[in-house]
Amino acid sequence: MTVAALAFYLFAITMLGGGLMTVLARNPVHSVLWLILAFLSAAGLFVLAGAEFVAMLLVIVYVGAVAVLFLFVVMMLDIDFAELKAEMARYMPLALLIGVVIIMQLLLAFGVWEFGEGAEGNLAAPIGEGLNTRLLGIVLYDQYFLLFQLAGLILLTAMIGAIVLTLRHRQDIKRQNVLVQMSRDPAKTLEMKDVKPGQGL
Repeated sequence: MTVAALAFYLFAITMLGGGLMTVLARNPVHSVLWLILAFLSAAGLFVLAGAEFVAMLLVIVYVGAVAVLFLFVVMMLDIDFAELKAEMARYMPLALLIGVVIIMQLLLAFGVWEFGEGAEGNLAAPIGEGLNTRLLGIVLYDQYFLLFQLAGLILLTAMIGAIVLTLRHRQDIKRQNVLVQMSRDPAKTLEMKDVKPGQGL
């Protein structure tokens, strides 16, 4: 067995075990930690497949942002998970039925899966020289530059809209007013005190 095959089986078993323990762990914090392990194992599999850019995205976005956000939310919010599990138990039969239907659909889809004529040759054909990160950058910033920039503008608009919709001004909170601070006269707001030695203010 080669080193690559051994690493593949190690990452695959670790990813499956992490995903299984994410669902089965009783402590939500432990579930998030198992989820991080599954993400890291999946990133290792992507590196073995030659997709190092996707692997780094998985580590930076999912492990570095999403999973850490989950961890902070779970640790900071006082959630009664026993009550949530009791509510989930009511819908368990419906969830099992939906799961069985999805599994049957996947079996039907993969049962009739077959490659088209010449598809295997296209998959094995080289797409160019160099790392796929460089090739992906050439495609994004050359062929699809306008669409890439438009997607960024759409995400920026969605972020601004979410901030505007959720922004609420409360009267009982003291907020910073930059214009008032900049228009203050130092001569009126500062007062010099001559403090004698050994005395307080």
